[in-house]
Amino acid sequence: MARELLVEGDSQFIRVSMPLIVAVVLACAAPIAPREVRAQTGERSGKEVVDAVCVACHGTGASGAPRIGDRKAWAKRASEGLTSLTEHAIKGIRQMPPHGGSPNLTDLEIARAITYMVNQSGGRWIEPVSVKDLGAERSGEQIVRAQCFKCHEAGVGGAPKIGDRAAWAPRLKNGLDNTVRSAVKGHGGMPARGGMANLTDSELRSAIVYMFSQGAAPAK
Repeated sequence: MARELLVEGDSQFIRVSMPLIVAVVLACAAPIAPREVRAQTGERSGKEVVDAVCVACHGTGASGAPRIGDRKAWAKRASEGLTSLTEHAIKGIRQMPPHGGSPNLTDLEIARAITYMVNQSGGRWIEPVSVKDLGAERSGEQIVRAQCFKCHEAGVGGAPKIGDRAAWAPRLKNGLDNTVRSAVKGHGGMPARGGMANLTDSELRSAIVYMFSQGAAPAK
C-alpha cells in the first residue's frame, strides 16, 4: 500500500502520495528571446554553422535528419537537453558522421548550431556563450543554486518556495514524469528548461527532488 503524506495548507491538509513527493522545477527566470553569440575566439554562431554545414541534411531532412522547422521531429530530441545532443553530434549518430562531417567544428560551435536548429523548430533555448555552458551532469543542488533559487527562494511570480511542501503539493497530482515534462516545455513565466537549455531531463528531475526536499532556500 502506498504511503501518504499530509501537508498543511493555508486552511486545509493536502494528501500527497509518498512516491510523488517531488515537484516541478519552476526556475522562472523571465522568458528570454533566443539570441546568437560569437565568442572572442572567433567561433561561429549557430546560424553560421548551420548555413555552412548542417543545412545540407537538416534543410531537407535527408538521410533521416530532423528537418529544420519540423517541431514534432525536434521536440523529442530537444527533450534530451543540449549536453546530450551535443555529445551525439560530436561522436556521430545514425547517418550523421562525427562533427557533422566537418572535423574543424568545435564543441561550442556544434552546441550553438543545435540550439539554433531547436529554436527554428519551436524552441526557446539560449545559445551558449562558452564551453563552460557545456559540461557533465550536475546535481540537483548545483542547479538550484545556479538558477532556480532566483525565483523559488522568495516565491517570485507565484513560484512555490523551496521547501514549502504545501505550495508544491498541488503540482504533484499528475506524477513526477508529468512535472518533468512541464519543466522541459516551460510553464507560466518559466521558459523551457528554466532558461538553461543544457539541462537534461535527469538534471531537471534532480533539481525537482532537491527543491521539494529542502526546508530552506540555499545560501547565496
